[in-house]
Amino acid sequence: MGTMLTVTAKGQVTLRKEVLEHLGIGPGDRLAVEMLPDGRVEVRASKGNIDGFIGSLSQPGTATLTISEMNQIAADGWAGQR
Repeated sequence: MGTMLTVTAKGQVTLRKEVLEHLGIGPGDRLAVEMLPDGRVEVRASKGNIDGFIGSLSQPGTATLTISEMNQIAADGWAGQR
């Protein structure tokens, strides 16, 4: 069996340094936890954050849309017009 962890009275678990190093994460990084069947969980590094997402969809040479324009595009899409 792999590394054993202990749950505190507050329901918290501290991951050992070797586990954090294996995941490639450090202070301030996030973990994604997925609950699987049979009481299992999958833990993996979640490297993305909002700062990395902002601007990721920009397309140079295209005009920035207003909120009004975005709302109209969404409404048209729901109406099957796009």
